[in-house]
Amino acid sequence: MMMMMMSSSGLSSDAAMDHPLPRTAAVLREGMERGLHIGALVYVSRCGQPVGELALGESRAGIAMSPETLMFWLSASKPVTAVAIAQLAERGRLSLDDPVAKHIPEFSAKGKEVVTIRHILTHTGGFRLLETGWPQTPWDQIIPKLCEMPLERGWVPGQKAGYHPMTSWFVLGEIVRRADGRLLEHYVREEIFEPLGMVDSWIGMPSEHWEAYGDRLGILQQTDVRPMRPFSGFDTRESATHCRPGANGIGTVRELGRFYEALLAGGALGGRRILRPATVHEMTMRQRIGMFDETFKHVIDWGLGFIINSNRYGAETVPYGFGVDAGENTFGHNGKQCSSAFADPDNGLVVAVICNGTPGEAEHDRRMRAIQQAIYQDVG
Repeated sequence: MMMMMMSSSGLSSDAAMDHPLPRTAAVLREGMERGLHIGALVYVSRCGQPVGELALGESRAGIAMSPETLMFWLSASKPVTAVAIAQLAERGRLSLDDPVAKHIPEFSAKGKEVVTIRHILTHTGGFRLLETGWPQTPWDQIIPKLCEMPLERGWVPGQKAGYHPMTSWFVLGEIVRRADGRLLEHYVREEIFEPLGMVDSWIGMPSEHWEAYGDRLGILQQTDVRPMRPFSGFDTRESATHCRPGANGIGTVRELGRFYEALLAGGALGGRRILRPATVHEMTMRQRIGMFDETFKHVIDWGLGFIINSNRYGAETVPYGFGVDAGENTFGHNGKQCSSAFADPDNGLVVAVICNGTPGEAEHDRRMRAIQQAIYQDVG
C-alpha cells in the first residue's frame, strides 16, 4: 500500500501525480489553502485491498498529520453502537422490535412506552433533544434524565422521522449494559475493535491511554470563525474518556476503514467474525424509506444505525451523503462537519475521510462531496 504524508504547504505536483489518489490530495490541499481544515486523513480500499492512504497537513498546530494520528469520528461512531446491538440480537439477548422499556423499564414514562429498539436505530423514536450534561454529568445521572423526558408532541414513533444526535444513543448504550453486563466502552472494545485488530480505536478510552497517545491525538479546529480555534468541548481528557455512544469514537482513519471492510466482507475480517452476513444485510438495507427527516430537513433513507445512499432524493442537496458517484446500496455514516465513512458494495469500495476543521454545515457538505467525487475519479 502506498502512503503519502504532506505538510500544510501541500504535495508537489510530481508527488501528487505519483500517488494513487492525486485528485483527492489536490481537493484536500485546496481546502487547506481556503482555511477549511489544517489537515486531513483519507483511507480507501477496494475489494478488501488498500488503494491509498493520505495524511496531509497538520494534526494540531505545529504537529504533522500522520497515518497514526487519532482523531474523533464524532457521529461516524454511531454504527459501532448499532453493531453492538445487532450482536446482542444474534445472541438472543434482545430483539430489535422489543420496546426499549422491556430492557429499561423506567424508560416507559411520558409516552415512550411504545418506542422500540428499531425506532431508535431508524431515528423515528421521537425524543431527539435533551441537554445531557455530558461529559461532566455521570452516565448514571444521564440515563434517568432521558427516561423522564417526554415524547415529542404529535410524534408517533415509526411514523415520523428525525435524526437523534445524542439522546437515543445513550439509551442504546444502556441497553447493552443491561443485556450484557458490560459498560458500552468495554463491550465495543472487546467484541468489535479488538477482534478486528482495531487496536487504537475507542468509544471512551481509558485515561492512561489518553496520556500515552500524547501528540498522536489530533485536535479538531472550528474553522467557520476567524481566527480558527480548537472545537469547543472536544479533544480534552474528559471528552475522550467519558463514553458518548453516538459521538466520541476515536481512532485512526485506517481503522475506521477496517470496520467497513469487515461489514463489506459480510461481517468478518482476518478470520474473526463480528456479525453474520444475514445480519449485516439487515442492518445495511433500506429500513426507513422516503421519509422526511425533521432534523436534517431533507428526505433521507436509513438502515439500522446506518445512513443509506439517498442520492435519489437529490444528490447535490442531501446532507451528509456519500457523493454523487456512490452506488445505490452504499451505507455508512458521517460525523459533524468533519468525517465520512462508508462501504459501497456496488463498487467494492470502502472510504474513510477525516478533515480536522468544521467550516459550517453548507461548506462542509460541498467540501465532502468534492472529496468523495475525487476519490471515485482516482479509483476509476
